[in-house]
Amino acid sequence: MNALGIISEIAAQRNRALLWFPVFLGVGIYIYFSLMVEPTFVLVQGLCIGAVIATVLGFIWHHPLRWVIFVCVWVVIGFLLGSVRAHSVAAPVLGWRYYGDISGQVVAIDRSASNKQRITLAVDKMGKISKPRTPKYVRVSLHSKDDNYVPAAGDVIRVIANVAPPSPPSEPYGFDFQRRSWFHQLGAVGYSRKTVEILDRGAGRGFQFQIFKTRMALSSYIQSHVGGAAGAFASAILTGDRANIDPSDLHALRKSNLAHLLAISGLHMGLLTSVVFAIARYSLALWPWFNLRIKTKKIAAILALLAGASYLMLSGSAVATQRAFIMVSVMLVAILLDRPAISLRAVAIAAVIILSLWPENLMEPGFQMSFAATIALIVCFDGLKHIPFWRAMGRGGMRFLQPVLGLLISSLVAGFATAPFAAYHFNQVAHYGLIANMSTLPIMGMVVMPSAVLAAIFAPFGLDGVPFWIMGQGIDWILSVANWVSNLPGAVSRVPDAGPYALPFIALGAIGIIMFSKTLRMLGVVACLCGGVFWKIAPRPDILVSHDGRLVGAMSPQGRMLNRKRGSGYAATNWLENDGDLRARENTLISGDPDLIYYTLAGQKITYLWDTKSTFEQLAGHCDSAAIVLAPKWKEDAPKGCTFFGYYDFRDMGALAFEDKNGVLNVKTARQSVGMRVWNNQRRGFKRRN
Repeated sequence: MNALGIISEIAAQRNRALLWFPVFLGVGIYIYFSLMVEPTFVLVQGLCIGAVIATVLGFIWHHPLRWVIFVCVWVVIGFLLGSVRAHSVAAPVLGWRYYGDISGQVVAIDRSASNKQRITLAVDKMGKISKPRTPKYVRVSLHSKDDNYVPAAGDVIRVIANVAPPSPPSEPYGFDFQRRSWFHQLGAVGYSRKTVEILDRGAGRGFQFQIFKTRMALSSYIQSHVGGAAGAFASAILTGDRANIDPSDLHALRKSNLAHLLAISGLHMGLLTSVVFAIARYSLALWPWFNLRIKTKKIAAILALLAGASYLMLSGSAVATQRAFIMVSVMLVAILLDRPAISLRAVAIAAVIILSLWPENLMEPGFQMSFAATIALIVCFDGLKHIPFWRAMGRGGMRFLQPVLGLLISSLVAGFATAPFAAYHFNQVAHYGLIANMSTLPIMGMVVMPSAVLAAIFAPFGLDGVPFWIMGQGIDWILSVANWVSNLPGAVSRVPDAGPYALPFIALGAIGIIMFSKTLRMLGVVACLCGGVFWKIAPRPDILVSHDGRLVGAMSPQGRMLNRKRGSGYAATNWLENDGDLRARENTLISGDPDLIYYTLAGQKITYLWDTKSTFEQLAGHCDSAAIVLAPKWKEDAPKGCTFFGYYDFRDMGALAFEDKNGVLNVKTARQSVGMRVWNNQRRGFKRRN
């Protein structure tokens, strides 16, 4: 194709402007979150004025190139959405480690990674910390062995806890927990080993707390009727309460690629609303007089929309559930407007709404995977409609095979579309996920969710026992499949970290393949291949040091070796996952003193010292013999003669990574990867070293 043909192909994309709008909106949001410094008010104000002027110019300048102006405006709008959202959710973040009284109201209940009861408090008071500096929300894991406190919605409690600011990335370019916490207004996290004091049991007021109480009451009701592991699973998918899920079941679900069944997202919302839609439509069809005079399809869509809204509230209104509800709502409203319910336009509208309300969602795996799967399925089945064999299967004796083949194709397509995102964010590939999903999704769609709807219908009459029993049988099957698949040899393999550039190239390349045709489609293929190359060549650091300096991990022929078997569990887990290492932590320990370690990298000697009793002369001696000295506990003046990292350096720079790049020692810090942003520049109360 010549240059004129390429220009014509690009010009043809004007008819798909709605589909491109969320793409460029996302580009602008991604640019905002990728910046190293927070944009100033003057810059934001200038972009606003520039966007208005450019929009007016785009409408009055009738030239094909005016679409370039609109594209730039869309990118700027995305950038501004990210900036406005980040500042609108601003809330105090604790600037130091705190041990003492915390009083507040229980607003969320879940489980920690160690399977401890965990509560989120809307903080009323934290010791002598002034109100303007008190975090809005604090999350505390309850580790007391002699405390029988069972958290309840709306409880006002007081607890003595050890909390700290949300942790920075465990390594440069690692997961940014500070950013996620900022958008959840979570100002501190920690644990308590003390007994909880109840100041007022169930004192929550207002609509939000009433919904919370209803959720917890509904969760208890479901678990009392279903029972066991199935009851905990049922409660998780219907109310969002995952506090009673057995860790072994959760581990099996993850290894078998079935953990998505627990997250109340597009699958559950789609199944629930489709079941309600089908029941309503076929029930109304039984009344011929009504069916001939009223459009029952639209009434069924309204009832499904109301059911989805109720499910959204009773399931906790998590971000993933809100996203799923918006996507389903767009499709149901399309039915009311006599438009195609399932189309790329509906997905684009849903994406625009979600990115406008919660632009930070763009960086979340749930958003990326749900839209990747939805888009891939729409494109696939839209293409199948033009294949004669597929159309023939919808008629005659083979029509019963089409749903079975459709389920197989759906699992393959959705799995293929989400695989890069799952591997990028979770560093693992479940090799038997197709088998697990093929064996469980029909049960989820035809047994579990319909039984839940029937139980809700019959519960007011006390006739929900049978639907709940059927639901329990279906869930038992799902859990048995998860445990069987997860125990198969080679069920899971680890994938090394891909670096910061691989996934954006793959995502944009996939969009290009879908949106373009002919020659330009090859650009999408090239972008995907470039993403794969970036993934393949992404190096792993030779030495990693955690943000507090307590944990060190160095590469060896056996894999990364850690200096401690306890503490810094989050960093240790993330390092091994990012290395693509399946070993347990206890199999990664170095021999010798964990507090004094000598490394040699790129011909340079590195000394690590975790000792509070060292003198200045001793540190000076280490500096004389090493090029780099790591002393995370040292708060005094640094000795001369070496590159020195002390307490304040770790506090300001975060985790460290050392690499041997062609014989040259390269040092990276977490601060270099995240920059100085509004969500990580909130520390106060520290003495600064001159």
